[in-house]
Amino acid sequence: MVQAYRFALDPNVTQEHALRSHCGAARAAYNWAVGWVTASWWQRRAEESYGIGEAGLTKWRPWSLPALRKAFNEAKHTDARFAAWWEENSEEAYSTGLANASAAFDNYAKSKNGKRRGKRMGAPRFKSKRKARLACRFTTGVIRVDADGRHVTLPRLGTIRTHEPTVKLLARVQAGTARILSATVRHERGRWFVSFQAEVKRDLERVARPDVAVGIDLGVKTLAVMADSTGEIRTIANPGHYDRARKQLRRASRVVSRRQGPDRRTGQKPSKRREKANAARNKVHHRVANLRADALHKLTTAVAAEYGTVVVEDLNVAGMLRNRRLARRIADAGFGEIRRQLTYKTRQRHATRTIAADRWYPSSKTCSGCGAVKATLSLHVRTYQCDACGLVIDRDDNAALNLAALAAAATTGTGGRRPGRPSGVEASWSRPEDPHHPPPPQGGGVAGRWRNPAAPAADGSERPYSSRSPHALVTRRTFRAETSGILRPDYGPGNGA
Repeated sequence: MVQAYRFALDPNVTQEHALRSHCGAARAAYNWAVGWVTASWWQRRAEESYGIGEAGLTKWRPWSLPALRKAFNEAKHTDARFAAWWEENSEEAYSTGLANASAAFDNYAKSKNGKRRGKRMGAPRFKSKRKARLACRFTTGVIRVDADGRHVTLPRLGTIRTHEPTVKLLARVQAGTARILSATVRHERGRWFVSFQAEVKRDLERVARPDVAVGIDLGVKTLAVMADSTGEIRTIANPGHYDRARKQLRRASRVVSRRQGPDRRTGQKPSKRREKANAARNKVHHRVANLRADALHKLTTAVAAEYGTVVVEDLNVAGMLRNRRLARRIADAGFGEIRRQLTYKTRQRHATRTIAADRWYPSSKTCSGCGAVKATLSLHVRTYQCDACGLVIDRDDNAALNLAALAAAATTGTGGRRPGRPSGVEASWSRPEDPHHPPPPQGGGVAGRWRNPAAPAADGSERPYSSRSPHALVTRRTFRAETSGILRPDYGPGNGA
């Protein structure tokens, strides 16, 4: 398996200057590639405005990595932006920028053609010197972890001392169970880091309870409520690292606002006292981020090492952040990061599985006892009361129990999946609260309520459920996906040719 090892660096003044130079070279190469490719787009657009036919237009410039490298190697000797200083940095710095530009153009073309999931991407833009993240990747040359366990060696940068021991990776390299593939230096959270991508040989770790499934219901007041298939319910409190540090951040921000800051209009630079105050404020932000990352890793590692099946919700985190009353707490909880870590830790470390319940699965509205589903359930109602069987249970505990029961439904194929969905991965559900498109009636339930198709009937038999959904609506997103293959001349070609 491929695994990353990240270590903090303690470079001296000369080495930090070299690190910034390499990262700046990567940004400059990226901007050159973006300008070189898009220049042909604008040229073709100007020629079309003069009535020139397709045969007489300027050819599209390719954005594949080999083509960009060949063009850049020819231009760096004559271009005034690179001729005087390009030899000061490793060739890997320029390859980093060119590779990022090639990937950006590929993602843009796939998004225009409807072959890329997620939000539609625009054409690549130039990176600002003030806002661009400092990063550079090395794939060839001398890349190693020194034998003393406190230094690393990178091409053209030499030997750099690490802030922490590198024995975790060094022991595997010396034992022959790890091979370093690449190294990436990055400046974030106020310091420099190096990440080694290594091919590691490691045995799968057996989980403590492989036959037990757990459902995790994420929340704001309580970070996670975990209910397993045996009926045990655990509650993980929300640490609230950002809320605890808000008072300290307010004071630090007040000090920064009282210092003389920069002004781009007049060329005024920030004062030394402001830089010192800003560094103190950033230190608080970095501590909050480190505490949050540490808590999430400990939580997901413990869950992945205990259960054989983990069921999580497919939450619309981007939409939830639009709620100005809850955005700060949702962002501090890290819902998306929890699911990401659980996905790779269960699959790569323990060979177990993570099931993502569909976004419209009514986990909170479904009764965990009888399977009846309420039409509406307000967010302020924290206790679930079933009108069919009389069950009274905490809202979050009820949702976690339903998610845990969904693992068995996904395994047996009775989870009510839509056609085309992979078996045992996702269970799709129609929205029961839509008043314009009521759900299909299910026999044996309470009148006016929608029943969970995965729940057994009153006599214990499986309930038949048709995979045909009454909500066959043509949404705006579907229309865009079907028509995104039509490209206009001002957006460039649909492939890298």
